[in-house]
Amino acid sequence: MQQIKAYLDQIASISATDWAFFTSKLQRRVIPKKDVFLKLNEIENTISFIETGVVRLFIPKEDPDKEITFGFTFKNQFVSAYDSFITRQPSAYQLQALTETTLLSISYNDLQAVYKTTQIGNLIGRLTAERLFLVKSKREQNLLNLSAEERYIKLFKERPELLKVIPLKYISSYIGVTAQALSRIRKRL
Repeated sequence: MQQIKAYLDQIASISATDWAFFTSKLQRRVIPKKDVFLKLNEIENTISFIETGVVRLFIPKEDPDKEITFGFTFKNQFVSAYDSFITRQPSAYQLQALTETTLLSISYNDLQAVYKTTQIGNLIGRLTAERLFLVKSKREQNLLNLSAEERYIKLFKERPELLKVIPLKYISSYIGVTAQALSRIRKRL
């Protein structure tokens, strides 16, 4: 709970009463390595804070080699199929724990109660949504403005720990190249 408290304290000051109400709604979940914990066409019912681990966001395909990885989330970040969460519509992608992952999750209904009951809930919700949007926007800009090699270099300058925990096939999909093209990029560097 201390990690999520430290994260939220960066956003706003939370009263003891609001904090107690918010934390009473959180559920700790441990997701085994490689487990897909939100499947295609399921409605996302939680927003989760990652205490430990790495989560992959991806579009599944019949041929696993053709899956499209479009995001990773890490310790001290929120993860959700957020579009499904807010629209209450089925998700067009899946969430998978790449390592054993510990989450603090809040359900849609409980989050609505936090918004209604606490003074700070709406501000935290809005600022968290804004941060999720900025991550998505940055990813799209990188895909449009940078070469595959530049995306690879940028990814590992920002997240050097990725090589240790994320298989190269997911990294190649994330930067938008084949595994063979990633291999050539890595040889050049």
